Amino acid sequence: MSDEEMNIDEGAGGAAGAALRKKGRGFKSRGQGETRDAEEEYDRLETKDTSESQRAARSVEGWIVMVTNVHEEATEEELNDKFADFGEIKNLHLNLDRRTGYVKGYALVEYETYREAKAAIDGLNNTEILGQEVLCDFAFVRPPAGGPRGGRRGERKRSASPGRR
Repeated sequence: MSDEEMNIDEGAGGAAGAALRKKGRGFKSRGQGETRDAEEEYDRLETKDTSESQRAARSVEGWIVMVTNVHEEATEEELNDKFADFGEIKNLHLNLDRRTGYVKGYALVEYETYREAKAAIDGLNNTEILGQEVLCDFAFVRPPAGGPRGGRRGERKRSASPGRR
């Protein structure tokens, strides 16, 4: 093959440097001063019950209640019977230990509305199911209003270094 046949794929100028170089994800070129944040906008989940649900956060599908201290021999039917009294259950996960086949000790119950999930938490928190007192709370909660306090502002997260002599 001759050199002329090899240069067919190169840019219009024929030089190897003239080819357009593409870097990064999506190969979108950004204008001067334009940042990634200006390009991307993310959807946010809107909550209708903002006054009542200041602490709880909605998942993509619904409101998820985390039930802990579940008896190892509990079944989905038993939990479904207890939690169905407070509203229609969209989904119920009762994870099993692969090695033993027993329940791991927690369950996730998903409701469509905040009111149903809150009623289940209020009604079943600190109640006995199969002889064990279960604890119920929202699986997802919002961070404190102040946001994460990283860095060295305010109080230290570690002990002070010893003084030098």
